[in-house]
Amino acid sequence: MNIFAIITTILASVIAMECIAWGAHKYIMHGFGWGWHRDHHEPHDKAIEKNDLYGIAGAIMSISMFVIGSPMIMGSSAWEPGTWIGLGILCYGIIYTLIHDGLVHQRYFKYVPKRGYAKRLVQAHKLHHATIGKDGGVSFGFVFARDPTKLKAELKVQRETGQAVVRESASAV
Repeated sequence: MNIFAIITTILASVIAMECIAWGAHKYIMHGFGWGWHRDHHEPHDKAIEKNDLYGIAGAIMSISMFVIGSPMIMGSSAWEPGTWIGLGILCYGIIYTLIHDGLVHQRYFKYVPKRGYAKRLVQAHKLHHATIGKDGGVSFGFVFARDPTKLKAELKVQRETGQAVVRESASAV
């Protein structure tokens, strides 16, 4: 593969992972996988959450692609794009860790953004956590954040229709 194809494959993989993460968050983590995700939505003082198992699932996806792309492991049946897809998944995992765990949940550093896109990410994710339980909710992505005003309006409709239970602290939404 030429360098342009490699970079394109890596970037496309990072973007695809945000789409995959959105779907997994909405339909798996807030669906049948709620047992692993629940503690992420409930107050606790643990350093590690069951929810972190989803990060291990992402690492398995990345490692699997590296294996598929490795001539050392797969021999002549290695598929080179697998290496670059694996790298894209790895890059997404690093971005996720820094933004979601680090910036939004402040697991690794303390910084509260006052403006710009970083503030929008934090607001959108706080609105995601405004619901109690797995039903309803807004903002299931981790890197792309929609306008918090629109998310608040969606939450208000969900509360009024009984689709979601909204926390008291967010009831002014």
